[in-house]
Amino acid sequence: MKTPADPVRDYLSAVEREASALPPDRRQELVADLAEHVEVTRAERPGATLGEILAELGDPRTIAATALAEAGSRPAGAPAEGGAGDPVRRGKVHPLVPLLMLTLSLPFVMVFSESPGPLFGMLFRIAGVVFLCTSVHWTAVQKTTGVLLGAVVPTVVIASWNLSSGGPTGDTPALLANLGMLALLIGTAAWLWRGRRV
Repeated sequence: MKTPADPVRDYLSAVEREASALPPDRRQELVADLAEHVEVTRAERPGATLGEILAELGDPRTIAATALAEAGSRPAGAPAEGGAGDPVRRGKVHPLVPLLMLTLSLPFVMVFSESPGPLFGMLFRIAGVVFLCTSVHWTAVQKTTGVLLGAVVPTVVIASWNLSSGGPTGDTPALLANLGMLALLIGTAAWLWRGRRV
């Protein structure tokens, strides 16, 4: 008798198969971490389907390749990066760093409105985008959404306000507009934090 398909078990088996070059204990740890992440996500977001959760985790081959890179191994037949003895690079930036840089860029500009405050705020935002885009903690879709909502939209809106006289005038409307923009940045950072890969 055929048992019904279990997408989580199939997904974890695919990760384990793709990560066969890892030491057995590290491979089991990786599979256990992924299984735990799926369970936690299902508990936090009961409306999400298993397919959505597994898609957010990413392709099993990519997860295995990342784990192999972190372990300093290469899958069989993979080309060496520069030389046989070169270590494989991995991201060393904590996932909170790009989120804080993107979120704090606006308050930095608001508090230090005199020069060079806006310049430092823009540098914070650019560095946050770079760290976000090079991180292994998010999928390409999450990175694109994070860059759009955390950097592009605020920059375009603020530049439009400054270049035209259509921006909020007076203390209260300007404060409300800035608080709305800050809420967008905080919401984006919170969404990225919840959706990060373990």
